[in-house]
Amino acid sequence: MSIVDKVWKMATVLCKAGVSFTDYVSQLTYLLFLKMDDEQAQIYGKQSALVPEACRWATLSALQGEDLAAAYTAALKVLSEQPNILGVIYRDAQNKITKPAHLRRVIEMIDAETWLALDVDVKGSIYEGILEKNASAEKGAGQYFTSRALIRAIVDVMRPRAGLNIHDPFCGTGGFLLGAYEYIRKQNPDYRELERLQKRGLSGNDITPMVVSLASMNMYLHGIGAQRGANLPILCRDTLSEPEARSFDMVLANPPFGIGGGVQDESGSFTLADDRFFAITSNMQLNAVQHIMAILNSTGRAAVVVPDNVLSGEDTAGAAIRRKLLEQFNLHTILRLPTGIFYAQGVQANVIFFDKCPLDGKSHHTEKVWVYDYRTNIKHTLVQKPMKREHLDEFVTCYHADDITHRKETCSERNPDGRWRCFSYADIIKRPNTNLDLRWIKPQEDTIEGTMEELVAMLEEEITKQQTALAALKKQLSL
Repeated sequence: MSIVDKVWKMATVLCKAGVSFTDYVSQLTYLLFLKMDDEQAQIYGKQSALVPEACRWATLSALQGEDLAAAYTAALKVLSEQPNILGVIYRDAQNKITKPAHLRRVIEMIDAETWLALDVDVKGSIYEGILEKNASAEKGAGQYFTSRALIRAIVDVMRPRAGLNIHDPFCGTGGFLLGAYEYIRKQNPDYRELERLQKRGLSGNDITPMVVSLASMNMYLHGIGAQRGANLPILCRDTLSEPEARSFDMVLANPPFGIGGGVQDESGSFTLADDRFFAITSNMQLNAVQHIMAILNSTGRAAVVVPDNVLSGEDTAGAAIRRKLLEQFNLHTILRLPTGIFYAQGVQANVIFFDKCPLDGKSHHTEKVWVYDYRTNIKHTLVQKPMKREHLDEFVTCYHADDITHRKETCSERNPDGRWRCFSYADIIKRPNTNLDLRWIKPQEDTIEGTMEELVAMLEEEITKQQTALAALKKQLSL
């Protein structure tokens, strides 16, 4: 049995005892850190100067029953008040394993492994495996987890390198940052460059304290942010309400889908008062795109997962944002994604790739928008037919990351279902509301695939769309 399976077996036991999967993963995070800190002392003779003695693994693991539960609860409070990465990992930490016998079993399970003896890749993979299983098992947890196949494809075409400042303003458990780190590490950069990347080249924000804790532990297990003098890689902050103090070379992000994204006033409206936001809207994804446009430096590049309404909404804010992307940035690529690849069912999303351009008086910087349609007539489900990295091989090849000026369409008169097609700025700018929902492949008759839960979720999503459209129509008729 693999270590992930061992860990997950214990999670299942605790779930039956009333401890949610999400709470279990957070408790595992807290205890793993203390175990590895103890191993530093036992194996390498490096006793931590960060962890107070009453909170150390040796102290806690020697206790039983109510004494253990009380000591663990007190330790979490003390650790949450510590500076540096300790305070981040333990921020707002609470003991959710209230039965001492269950807590004792978890400690024994963790104590049976020597974590520091595992390669950093193994430790990172174990933890990410636990996070992914948590996302699939716990409704709501999946919003923080982006398909690893999609992340790898995006990173492969963005080609991050050592020396760049890479940022994810909505980082969840840190998948994009770790994808970028692993890509760079495999390019065999100079040791000093890799150390600089680990210490200050990667950064992310998330608004949820528990998620920040999980992401920080994820970074730590991959060797990021654990060095003396390193910056905190993950900060707990409301990205849309708090401007960044600096700009970035590369932004990789999957902003959460929903309405809001700002400071809510007494009337219930969302207000975003600083100059990042030139288009006023309560649509969180549109505000996320505006934020990312604002934080790119003069040569910055971005890849952002967005829902369909960012590309095709009829509101004036969306149209203004799309026009600015075309005119002041180079919006060179759109990847249309299939449904069935996100834990939130029925989501129709895309990845937009754009570069910052100099303000040189040009009327527009986007000459061509290349679209890869990996949605029409594509069927994926999380359980029966999950999307894998190889499913995006053709997109990666067509993207031509070496030199995007060498791209060639696969769509033609002889091959009308080719998935890679180019649209000119002149054609797009004429479309109503600068609509970027660009499609050309004829849909085949739909076939029903997926689990019953997935099909019900897709039906609910379709009903919600119809209800929204009906409400909009009624509003128009009443004017």
